[in-house]
Amino acid sequence: MFARTTPWPLVALFTAGYLAPYLLPTTVGRLESGLPISATQAGAIGSALLLSSAAAGFLLASRVDRIGPRTLARAGLLLAVLGYGGAALTAHVPAVVAGAVAGGFGSGTVTAVAATGIAAQRDPHRTTTLGLLGVSALAGAVYLTVPHLGPGHAQPLAAIALTALAVWPLTARLSPRTAPALPRTAAGSRLPHLRSGLLLAAAMPCWSAAQNSLWGVSGRIGLTQAHLSEVTVGVVFAVALGAGLLGVVGAGALGPRLGQALPIGLGTVLIAGCIALSASATDLTTFASGEIAWNLLYPVVLSYVIGLAAALDPRGRWAVLVGSASSLGTAVGPMTGSLLSARAGFPAMGTVLAVGLLAVAVPLTAVALRRRTTTVTTTHPALTDETVRLDVAA
Repeated sequence: MFARTTPWPLVALFTAGYLAPYLLPTTVGRLESGLPISATQAGAIGSALLLSSAAAGFLLASRVDRIGPRTLARAGLLLAVLGYGGAALTAHVPAVVAGAVAGGFGSGTVTAVAATGIAAQRDPHRTTTLGLLGVSALAGAVYLTVPHLGPGHAQPLAAIALTALAVWPLTARLSPRTAPALPRTAAGSRLPHLRSGLLLAAAMPCWSAAQNSLWGVSGRIGLTQAHLSEVTVGVVFAVALGAGLLGVVGAGALGPRLGQALPIGLGTVLIAGCIALSASATDLTTFASGEIAWNLLYPVVLSYVIGLAAALDPRGRWAVLVGSASSLGTAVGPMTGSLLSARAGFPAMGTVLAVGLLAVAVPLTAVALRRRTTTVTTTHPALTDETVRLDVAA
């Protein structure tokens, strides 16, 4: 499906597709401060953006092969440029909402192409970690830059649009052709490892919702509860995303040595503690500690979850579906965080989210434990001296 090149086009598409969720705190905060809307309404716009991204993934999970990676990636990037760019250029609230929703659909389209291509790689986890490195580094740079560019809602939205525009030339290295129709066989038409895939897809919205409920209001926690300036909060976020870079590098270096169950299960438990700590912060030390530790762990666990989903189906359908299910949780995160914090306060919100994460760690770990990889060597004439990986779910 993808041209025989290095995976850099996939890494770039992954970065462009995931940048909007990574910039969620500053995007929501800037919408609230730059437009005549409330914090809850700003969170709702963020949720609409991410929900549109999830919808694109669900619609396109099985269509990337047929439409063609290059065509679909370019359509998604164009929609992102026009949607986010249009939203950045206007202060008319309905137009901002429409642009955010259109841009979100573009982000989801780009992510679907990236996820499908990554699943077809020999080492999906390695390519995923490269993508997470890219988006973490870029988001960190934006967090350092935006506070110095003046007030208003345009800057983070423009950053996403410009990233999509910059990635466009790399789509030339994707295959322009659609894949031939696959026969209706068990391998070609049915999703493999159905039970494990469904359990993973069902757990991921809850996992992502807890993460992004905090991420969507982290800026407000720093500004209103910890009494920090926007510049200080931006520096904390940039350092936290830098810690995320270290975490992703560590995950890439470890690879499959620890398996998947331990990083996913234990990592989720530790993230729950970080969320509770960050949500209760009343000073710079506590706020920075919680945010930095959380951002160190979050991309590590996410990389293993994405790798697990990719391993369930080499055609990438589970990777796209699980990613889209995760986006559903991401979509309701800003609204959930805004409502919980408005009604119960930030510390209580953190406690609720932490308990929810502890509960969802159980099915995620169960899927990772079920999956085992058996390596066999075949002497089939067409595959002489090739090692074939068989992914078996219990």
